Amino acid sequence: MTGKEAASSQRRPIVVATIAIAAAVAIGLATSRGLAAGPEATPPSPHANDYLPSISDLMIATIQPRHERLWRAEQDGNWEFAAYELGNLHGAFDRLGHAHPVEHDVSFPDMIASVTEQPFKELRSAIQSKDATAFTQAYADLTDACNSCHQALNHGVVEIRVYRPGRPRRT
Repeated sequence: MTGKEAASSQRRPIVVATIAIAAAVAIGLATSRGLAAGPEATPPSPHANDYLPSISDLMIATIQPRHERLWRAEQDGNWEFAAYELGNLHGAFDRLGHAHPVEHDVSFPDMIASVTEQPFKELRSAIQSKDATAFTQAYADLTDACNSCHQALNHGVVEIRVYRPGRPRRT
């Protein structure tokens, strides 16, 4: 080992220790300032960190994937997972209505319930009885219900379709 290499390897632990001490001091100062500010400090706005995803965001991020996983679970004959995803889908719709209580001057939770209640009952029954034919019909009814809601909200361009292998896709 050359003299330069030896000096460099001896300095490395000192540099690491110095960085660690500096980080600890910085964290300590930040923490003490927060504690020193005490109760008279101005609290952050109750809405400072709020983020409300749009209906479209929630549809794409939560509803659509659960709708598709429900279909795939049945296609795989995995009735337990289908029941699980049906519960997730129902909960996602509930949260969507809670996040956006009014849409186009209409109660959004009521609208969601009015179009999904019957298909959800039919899906639950089909899953419990492991009836693929009844499931296919109930799933189509749910998909139609979703599309009717899109139409009612002037988003008819958003059309949910069930892909079936062998069926030509629209271009």
